[in-house]
Amino acid sequence: MKKLAIIGAGDLGQLIAHMAKDAFEVVGYFDDTKNVGETIYNIPVLGSVAEIELQFQQETFDCLSVGIGYKHFGFRKMIFERFLNHIPFANVIHDSSFIDASCELGEGLVIFPGCVIDQYAQLGNNVLLNAGCTIAHHSRVKEHSFLSPRVALAGFVSVGSCCNLGINTSVIDNITIADYVQTGGGAVVIDSLKNSGLYVGVPAKFIK
Repeated sequence: MKKLAIIGAGDLGQLIAHMAKDAFEVVGYFDDTKNVGETIYNIPVLGSVAEIELQFQQETFDCLSVGIGYKHFGFRKMIFERFLNHIPFANVIHDSSFIDASCELGEGLVIFPGCVIDQYAQLGNNVLLNAGCTIAHHSRVKEHSFLSPRVALAGFVSVGSCCNLGINTSVIDNITIADYVQTGGGAVVIDSLKNSGLYVGVPAKFIK
């Protein structure tokens, strides 16, 4: 069983730790806002982000997962790219989710319970799918994006990098969503979203 360390000891990091415990030995967190040795549900804080490489060299852990949420996309992206190709990133995937064998999967994925990823779908590096997401055939979610619970993408959809699709967002087929797009809860996307920003409503409209 590989030893997993999680960057970020907040709510998301704790959720990842709970989900990962059956497939990994979760050895601890790295978090600049916590004290070394502090424990969170019996999992210790190992140190700050600056200590990650040293502790990897010391074989404290084998692989990383990013527990940084959508409110800090800049840091989420930066921290993944900082260690990519230097330290392995784990794919933490709940065993209740279905992923077709034809899918292309990046590194550092987090896939919560009840997700369905259909034929020939693609997930880029550091993508997070919260509970109950559906990614239909030939659709793509690019790197660092964060899909909230029950997001549904129809076929041939392309979601850009660093996007945050709100809970219950639905996207019809053959839609392209630009980088850094956020949708409000329950948004229905029926036209391509060509500019970054916040979109809400049915159908989804640009707000800011």
